[in-house]
Amino acid sequence: RGELAGAVALVADKDRVLGQEAVGFSDALGRTPMTADAVFWIASQTKPVTAAALMILVDEGKVKLDDPVPAYLPGFSDVWVLAEKDKEKTVLRRPARPIRVRDLLTHTSGMPFASVAESPTLDALPLAAAVRTYVMTPLHSDPGAKFVYSNAGINTAGRIIEVTSGMSYEEFLDRRLFAPLGMTDTTFWPTEAQAKRVAKGHRATKDGKLELMTVSQLQYPLTDRGRRFPMPAGGLFSTATDVSKFCRMMLNGGELDGKRVLSAAAVKEMTARQTPQELKENWGLGFSLGGNGYGHGGAWATNMWVDPAKGLVYVWLIQHAGFPGEGAKAQDAFRRAADARFAPAKR
Repeated sequence: RGELAGAVALVADKDRVLGQEAVGFSDALGRTPMTADAVFWIASQTKPVTAAALMILVDEGKVKLDDPVPAYLPGFSDVWVLAEKDKEKTVLRRPARPIRVRDLLTHTSGMPFASVAESPTLDALPLAAAVRTYVMTPLHSDPGAKFVYSNAGINTAGRIIEVTSGMSYEEFLDRRLFAPLGMTDTTFWPTEAQAKRVAKGHRATKDGKLELMTVSQLQYPLTDRGRRFPMPAGGLFSTATDVSKFCRMMLNGGELDGKRVLSAAAVKEMTARQTPQELKENWGLGFSLGGNGYGHGGAWATNMWVDPAKGLVYVWLIQHAGFPGEGAKAQDAFRRAADARFAPAKR
């Protein structure tokens, strides 16, 4: 009915991909068929990837989750909280306690979504420069007091990876995560060949049809490594197969196909509730938690979910900023179909 441009849907267990299907179009207007190897902007699904990278350093004893952030980034010893603001005055005060590393990964750091310097796109500043702008931006609350979804917090975690590993953030991901897991199509900068496989973005028009759109958060061309910088909170491009490898590693307690990336203890920490009980939001480290597992979505309606009880991974990749009709119901239909075919009682 034209309510969904196209999708790649994948189901896996810890050992292998059980089923994968590409449907519809990667460009609904140009009628370009969707393919299983299509590349998608996975946006905020980058956040748990960054969390996993940081947990590698926790495993190695180079980072401690309950350390104050200034132990790694001294500039954060001079942050302020916005206590009061109106037309006549702005009142700042010191935070009740320092931001801790754990706060960065749970959106409880008190940091805003982004700084005013991250405009008009979020990928225009080198990571070190972006993080310096966060130091100059007042916190909206004391660390640990409120949940506010924060790209700035996750980006700061990415900067800690750099200063403790001695590598750039993107190099650390390539060496310590993507290469061991065989995630060969996961990158901040699609190559010319990969760019030809990037699925187009779609949104609904007022007359109930689909139109194409670009990623407003990123600069173009996407292949430009000179002007575009890695964004730990939302800059990755990937494929369903690559995303499934990351999720299978998590489902398998930190290991994939005999290669250990994380300790089982790190995986347990990432997938246990970390937000204070008095807050309604239920988050681990980089992951959203639910009654049956953990996962994360992206700005253009991509999603990955791990259900340990069923032993299944669900990857749903589309590129939509809005749907005409009932297109938004497609993901739930995919999950129901996946369970009907692959849940343990059905195998």
